[in-house]
Amino acid sequence: MTLRHPARKRDDGRRGRFEQTAELASNLTSSPLFAAFCLALVAAFVAVHVAGESLAVQLLVGDAMAAVTLLLLALLKNSERRAEHAVQRKLDAIASALLEQQEGEPGEAHQRLKDAIRLEERL
Repeated sequence: MTLRHPARKRDDGRRGRFEQTAELASNLTSSPLFAAFCLALVAAFVAVHVAGESLAVQLLVGDAMAAVTLLLLALLKNSERRAEHAVQRKLDAIASALLEQQEGEPGEAHQRLKDAIRLEERL
């Protein structure tokens, strides 16, 4: 296990299994289908409490909501860190390209800027 920033684990443009799974899960959780699922889960939670169901059923529904909440939190943090890293790389590339342009020597920084423009698609 490593404690490196998730977006910096691979710099070659390839994504690992976790990154691919997180991206798929992020796409799923931003879909209308998942929003409907969450609404149904909340409705079930309210219905179970209003109907006065047994404590075991109430706990089951509450635990399901807690598990979904925890998963969403993890996905949100992963997405936030990847976006943060992509923005920082773009800002660094812009700054380097501006310095090169000011010095009159376009070169490597301009290429890094071109590479950084679509960076978030690779992270």
